[in-house]
Amino acid sequence: MSTFYAKNGEVQRDWVLIDGTDQVLGRVAAAAAQILRGKTKPEYTPHVDTGDFVVVINADKIKLTGNKAEQKVYYRHSGYPGGLRHKSYREQMEKNPSWVVEHAVKGMLPHNTLGREQFKKLKVYAGAEHPHKAQNPKEIKLEA
Repeated sequence: MSTFYAKNGEVQRDWVLIDGTDQVLGRVAAAAAQILRGKTKPEYTPHVDTGDFVVVINADKIKLTGNKAEQKVYYRHSGYPGGLRHKSYREQMEKNPSWVVEHAVKGMLPHNTLGREQFKKLKVYAGAEHPHKAQNPKEIKLEA
């Protein structure tokens, strides 16, 4: 009996919908990352993209626990001396709430070509409307 390895052309991809209303950011990101990687499927193969597409809606209603909403800071650097910029979680949520979820999920995926390929299957929307109704995404409930 030999070990089963999934092949790229044989993988069947489903669509999964996650509603972020009153959910914790880390739990939503962890669930999305597991689905994107394909770890929820029996044919999971670590070096092959076996994951499903993930649609996250209501990203603007995602919560953080404790005082993180006031204390969490996102940093970026331009590459020039004195080019370090920062934004608080609140400022980032006002400007682009979908970026916050994308940033959290991206950090939970592999940091290589495979991770970049898996990240392309993530779709995040601030509101409840999304253009993927034709794919009939299966909604999953996360524990609150």
